[in-house]
Amino acid sequence: MQQSEKAASANNKICLITGATSGIGRAAAFALAGRGAQVILVSRNERRGSAVAEKISRLHGKNAAASIRADMSNPVDVRAAAQQIITQYPRIDILINNAGARFNEQKKNAAGIELTFATNHLGHFLLTRLLACHLEKSSGARIITVASDVHRGYSADFEYVTGGGAYDRKAAYGRSKLANILFTYELARRLAGTRTTANALHPGGVATGLGRNNGMISWLKHIAYYAMKRQLISPARAAEAITYLALSDEVQGVTGKYFFGKKEIRSSDASYDQSAGSKLWEISLQLCSINETAH
Repeated sequence: MQQSEKAASANNKICLITGATSGIGRAAAFALAGRGAQVILVSRNERRGSAVAEKISRLHGKNAAASIRADMSNPVDVRAAAQQIITQYPRIDILINNAGARFNEQKKNAAGIELTFATNHLGHFLLTRLLACHLEKSSGARIITVASDVHRGYSADFEYVTGGGAYDRKAAYGRSKLANILFTYELARRLAGTRTTANALHPGGVATGLGRNNGMISWLKHIAYYAMKRQLISPARAAEAITYLALSDEVQGVTGKYFFGKKEIRSSDASYDQSAGSKLWEISLQLCSINETAH
């Protein structure tokens, strides 16, 4: 037990978590701060972000947590947050791409990009790219992206994100989660030979507020679905997998993998399509207006 506790220590590590005011992100923030990490919370709601950071700091020390406001669907916000992080912190040791949303009706961000894709994938792609140099300053940074098994059954067709046509909320969410995994695998390939690793995880059916923006009935159906399958778990339980991937010596150097709990599992066949991963990367660069020399 003592060896496990030692392996899970986060002393002197700087950890950045998106979507950290509720659910899995909030639980992971408290868990990592409890292990000694300095936690940076990125949240859309400034008041809620500050309140969570203050509570963590009361429990674990005045410098245990800080909050930065950013809507992950808004590239202007993401760029401003990244610049603030680069200015205020010497490095990032752990990046947890956790913020997520789903919408029953078709919505787009200010740039005309479908909002589920913009929030769940594109904002995290942009943040990760902007913080690349800060991650390289770590002795062994870990990038963890919270995906979902709902990606199964969907193809890597992302042309819809800037187009019109009929909107399928389930497909939009499923494809955004497929994008999370394709991004993770492509990122891991591009990071080969460095000290930085990238992995994704399926958190399971978690009792969180995800989807509550679509109305109470829609949210209750989501909760009931997992409850009937006896797969509903608490945010704290789901956060254990994030803490494991962030800190455990067992996964040191492990990269380009997909986990459920503390076990590596196989994602869908579509997620291993390297040409699709490369294409998604190029699409994401274009949508984020990033010029990047391929490596």
